Amino acid sequence: MKILAIDTSCDETAAAVTKGQRVLANVIYSQILIHKKWGGVVPSLAKRAHEERIDFVIEETLKKSKIQDPRTSIDYIAVTNGPGLAVALEVGIKKAKELVKKFNKKLIVVNHMEGHIYSCFVQNSKGNPEINFQFPYLALLVSGGHTELVVFKNHLSYQVLGQTIDDAAGEALDKAAKLLGLGYPGGPVIERLAYQVGNADFYHFPRPMIKSKDLNFSFSGLKTAFYYFLKKNGYLIKSGDGNQKLNIEKLASSFQAAVFDTLIFKVDKAIKEIGIKNLIVGGGVVANLFLRQRIRQLIKKHNGSVLFPPFKFLAGDNAAMIGVVAYFKAKKGQFVQDLDKLDRLPRLSL
Repeated sequence: MKILAIDTSCDETAAAVTKGQRVLANVIYSQILIHKKWGGVVPSLAKRAHEERIDFVIEETLKKSKIQDPRTSIDYIAVTNGPGLAVALEVGIKKAKELVKKFNKKLIVVNHMEGHIYSCFVQNSKGNPEINFQFPYLALLVSGGHTELVVFKNHLSYQVLGQTIDDAAGEALDKAAKLLGLGYPGGPVIERLAYQVGNADFYHFPRPMIKSKDLNFSFSGLKTAFYYFLKKNGYLIKSGDGNQKLNIEKLASSFQAAVFDTLIFKVDKAIKEIGIKNLIVGGGVVANLFLRQRIRQLIKKHNGSVLFPPFKFLAGDNAAMIGVVAYFKAKKGQFVQDLDKLDRLPRLSL
């Protein structure tokens, strides 16, 4: 079963051809350079970039997978319908509808967060790595727009235990970087600076909601605390000058530590409450090596196991993970019945 999958949920135009859990081809066009000078994703620019690149990305994907005639070589089309940036999702859905009619195929829609869950089980074209599903799993999803704790009960079966009530962890890291004048995207820059001094609490910032009884997250208060700390110490970047009394590497390290301590605390709490020690971790922030180290230490303490996305490109937004989810949906006959009623769902939940 070969599936052509499309993802335009935010600022990457992505397409992939998958066969079961195997990725035969994967192409991603990043818009980072377009949005960098604006310090974040600009919806109108994102939509235009998707529209300009989506045909090329799909054609390149088909070429790399050595598919000459999609009518005979592709079984289904899959597309992300949410959550994400509405105008961006619209581009992918529109193109998927066109291809479904052109190639006379059935369409499968996939929740983007489902994709991040299944990203830990994606294989290369040779079927590696070989990972058997051992349900249930506790899933930690950490990205620029989402922070969630989910029980992955069985294929396509989820229970959300907790989620962010305002800003996501990735968004908080990007905001901190912006306040420090480090540009966009900020998460990777924060990580590089923190690496120079270690992930330590040189300057103490709040660990939000660790005293709450639930498993939800909140990072808006942490961002506010960081802003006022910088303002109080004269470090808000205006013309590239900062207060030399504050060390930027230590600021980056301390803020990152506050975010990660909060994530680890909530995962630890979830493991103790529900007893599931098999953890999977997905989303763009998972590329951070400090976070991976902290998670491995936690899981070792519980004598559990942890799975991360096996390939670097799977941490961020991509279509390969969408194709893998679509495979399991196809096996259950979960196809779109009415194309005309299919629409983007920017706030779609699991």
